[in-house]
Amino acid sequence: MKNIIFIVASLLVTTLISTVSAVQYQATDNAKRTGGGTRFEQQIGIDYTKQVMSASSNFIWSTFKQAPADRKNVALVTLVVESMDGVAYTSANGIHFSANYIGNYSGNVKTEFTGVLYHEMTHVWQWNGQGNAPGGLIEGIADFVRLKAGYAPSHWVKPGQGDRWDQGYDVTARFLDYCDGLKNGFVAQLNSKMKAGYSNDFFVQLLGKTVDQLWSDYKKKYGN
Repeated sequence: MKNIIFIVASLLVTTLISTVSAVQYQATDNAKRTGGGTRFEQQIGIDYTKQVMSASSNFIWSTFKQAPADRKNVALVTLVVESMDGVAYTSANGIHFSANYIGNYSGNVKTEFTGVLYHEMTHVWQWNGQGNAPGGLIEGIADFVRLKAGYAPSHWVKPGQGDRWDQGYDVTARFLDYCDGLKNGFVAQLNSKMKAGYSNDFFVQLLGKTVDQLWSDYKKKYGN
């Protein structure tokens, strides 16, 4: 009898974990009658978008070395293609992607869309230091994930370029890649620490140097 109870309890726990870790993905094109919306339908599509949303989530969890219990409790992630300025932005668990950008992009739009989506999906899953982390670091971590996924575009800055470590986006992504090279899994550990708050001292705790010292070393390495 005890064995039966144990088996049933184990099955319930397994079911609960599976339910908690399951994430649904929804994508909608609200700009179908525009040039960008048409290009989205023809060259990207809803099915591909949901595939990338799922694949990027798995990649992000792996990059952050997160087990299901370590992740944000998110049941649904949505993406809407709509007419707007800019490229894309994420609010809570919803991604908004510019049909204007898709329509006007001159290169391989599917590859660019995929790279931007990896960036935006990172915003869904990353910790932000309870709102206290520098915005440039948040954007840099998102671009770090894009970089590690192999979707860094050719126009990004080269390693060593940039004015400040927290300048954001590609500049900070390159710097974080350098830091991750000093200690494998550094970005994952940094993100984990940012769950409860933020301090520049995290760099000292993880790498033994201040972030300004690390930035100086980084610039010297590449002759900048």
